[in-house]
Amino acid sequence: MSSVPNPIRLGILWIGLALARVGLVTEARARRTTELAWPRIVTGIARMSKNAVDVAMVGVAVGSSAIAGVGIAGPFWGLAFAVGGGVAGGTIALVSQRYGADARDDLGLAVRSSALLVVAASIPVTVGFWRFGPALIGLLSSDPAVVDAGGSYLRVVAFGIPFAGLNLVASRTLVGCDDAYTAMQLRAGGAAVNVALNAVLIFGFGMGVVGAALGTILSNVFVTTAFAIGLTAGRFPGAGAFPVTIDPAETYVDPATVADLVAIGLPVMGRNLVWTVAEFPMFAILDVFGRDVVSAFVIARRIWGLMNTPGWGFGLASSSLVGQELGVGSEATAEAYGREIIRFSVAVYAISAALVFAFADPIVALFVDDPTAPAVPIAIDLVRVACGAIVFQGVSGGASGPLNAAGDTRWPFASQAVGAFGASIPLVYLGATTPLGIYGLYLAFFAETSIPAALNYYRFRTGIWKRVSRGYRPESAVGE
Repeated sequence: MSSVPNPIRLGILWIGLALARVGLVTEARARRTTELAWPRIVTGIARMSKNAVDVAMVGVAVGSSAIAGVGIAGPFWGLAFAVGGGVAGGTIALVSQRYGADARDDLGLAVRSSALLVVAASIPVTVGFWRFGPALIGLLSSDPAVVDAGGSYLRVVAFGIPFAGLNLVASRTLVGCDDAYTAMQLRAGGAAVNVALNAVLIFGFGMGVVGAALGTILSNVFVTTAFAIGLTAGRFPGAGAFPVTIDPAETYVDPATVADLVAIGLPVMGRNLVWTVAEFPMFAILDVFGRDVVSAFVIARRIWGLMNTPGWGFGLASSSLVGQELGVGSEATAEAYGREIIRFSVAVYAISAALVFAFADPIVALFVDDPTAPAVPIAIDLVRVACGAIVFQGVSGGASGPLNAAGDTRWPFASQAVGAFGASIPLVYLGATTPLGIYGLYLAFFAETSIPAALNYYRFRTGIWKRVSRGYRPESAVGE
């Protein structure tokens, strides 16, 4: 299925083959990495485009207060992906190693335990956001219009959190089984459904930010249903056969499996939470700059999300391929995959960032109804700065893939925390309180990416992650 012509796949493959010609990667690994990475990148583009369209639609329909409100609600919604992504981080580590070792019973147990764990973890978050949505937004903004828009959005979108978490677990299951294409079909399809629903609800029914939230919920329910049918029946209409079938009637709770999921997943959740949590003080500080800077920052971060999609693909491809090799005890091959995927990832990031830099003006203009709005030039400058900073994500994400596959997830969490709380937020604060001004925000973008890049790459080079992985492998796997 992955041979379907696709410009993103062809572009990534072309870059990989160019790197192979100069000896930076092997052609076989470049091709296999591309087959796993490109569907996930397309999924990321679809989902981040959906997020960007959300902001653009509510901005056109309601105005800058809606842009800021939905943007401030974004970190709270991001908790869904921190919780779900944490559990899913354990899922892909266990699934890829068991898939590589052909331990199918253990694989099914890992998936069922993951599903139960993600639902149990996400329900309290849902209840909290529904009950305290407006108050939470009010902690980060003193603008009544922004608080009203953000609070209304958060209270409704909260009900999509358990479904979003289940979708992450299901997609990581497929990627861990060497099938990113099917996951792409379902999740990208869900993003397209989300955009269509938003257009109808926001403009057709005049529901504004509430319409955007409802569209998000309904599209996540659609994707969850599709994954559930596919994983239990072995196929889904239009998506074809699934690589594994999970029996929903078997055991869900195995203490050893749950313990492994928690041990691997908690640091992944923490790493995902770092930037989500960091955005809370970030928005509180940005509020000092005024609504225009907040709106510009939200626009720039939505574009940043699109530019960061190569990391989705290469990080998960690395986790899957490295994990499969570790599952059969091939540590040298696992390390080779990790090293070459880092190089591949950096090259793709650099090329995509150069394109966004060149077209920053028209891209930003898509998010506003008035191209002369004060937020526009601020957003353009932020986007161009982000184009330089984002390249370090190629190193950070590429190096974290092998660590995640091995179960060595504490290091990426710590590196992200140091980058965000040790450098990025203090720089924004200095910008808000000293003559450094907006340049503090520029420097914060670079600190956010360069520090995790250096720390994750160092950990990868030490090789300690290979030793860590031996504690999570199937019993049949023997290290080299």
